[in-house]
Amino acid sequence: MEQTGVKAFLKRKNVNITVKTYLIDAMGAMAFGLFASLLIGTIFGTLGDKTQVALFQTIAEYCKSATGAALGVSIAYALHAPQLVLFSAATVGIAGNALGGPVGALLATIVATELGKIVSKETRVDILVTPGVTIISGVLVAQFVGPGVSAFMTAFGNLVKTTTEMQPFFMGMLVSALIGIALTLPISSAAICIMLSLDGLAGGAATAGCCAQMIGFAVLSFRENGMGGLLAQGLGTSMLQMGNIVKNPRIWIAPTLASMVTGPIATCLFRLENIAAGSGMGTCGLVGPIGIYTAMGGGVNMWLGILLVCFLLPAVLTLIFGAVLRKIGWIKVGDLKLDL
Repeated sequence: MEQTGVKAFLKRKNVNITVKTYLIDAMGAMAFGLFASLLIGTIFGTLGDKTQVALFQTIAEYCKSATGAALGVSIAYALHAPQLVLFSAATVGIAGNALGGPVGALLATIVATELGKIVSKETRVDILVTPGVTIISGVLVAQFVGPGVSAFMTAFGNLVKTTTEMQPFFMGMLVSALIGIALTLPISSAAICIMLSLDGLAGGAATAGCCAQMIGFAVLSFRENGMGGLLAQGLGTSMLQMGNIVKNPRIWIAPTLASMVTGPIATCLFRLENIAAGSGMGTCGLVGPIGIYTAMGGGVNMWLGILLVCFLLPAVLTLIFGAVLRKIGWIKVGDLKLDL
């Protein structure tokens, strides 16, 4: 009876302790928080550097300073936080991001939001209790867990970047494939790359993989989805194909194989680099190519690399692999149809 009572109480408070809630819904929302602060700030910063427009630089500074708050609010929103918890999560996100980076913000905000939801509207002084519990619990988690999490993620990210420098071919292939797959899955590849501080050559490989998925699915499904699907996937997200992938996983083979080709080309031939904020975005809003430009600053090799690795090769390779898969019957007409 007691267990049933606890379950009923958590259900009433809308506390759903599941992997989907925390690793898919919350991390997915992080991408929006990052895009509305750090990522858009990076774009404005690049515009400011190249055009010498002071307003763009000012906007960039404000955007980047709001990253923690944006993370906190976006994660709390994904967890269906009531108003007082949602607004208090801004403080928690700032503390979590400052002490533990994006992962610290994620963990602190999850704990704070769920505890805030539990006490919300349970007392007559809700205006004090709910934000108090939310902020205190979140800051405590940030203080005790954040530094350790930050150190681990930094060390792991450095390991990936170092091995990519030492073995650009094999690691270029591996990073490109894995981050590209993460981009299409209902999790945030952008958040993963920022959590790992995945920049440099590893960032370039990650960008290649993301572009291969987005451009690949866009051209592979053109006969079913037309120009609307091309733009929605090529400049939006290949995540739109997840429903079709569940029905027929074989449609994922062509863009993934393309990413395994473009990754080593990015790292070995063009030596493409990216900043962490852009490496997991692919062609979404052209953030990936803009990030490469921010990291490398221009040059014929860079522009040629962007053109081939981010756009032309993913399209051509995916169409070639897709044609083979269609010929052997692994992809049929309608398998890639989207409800747009």
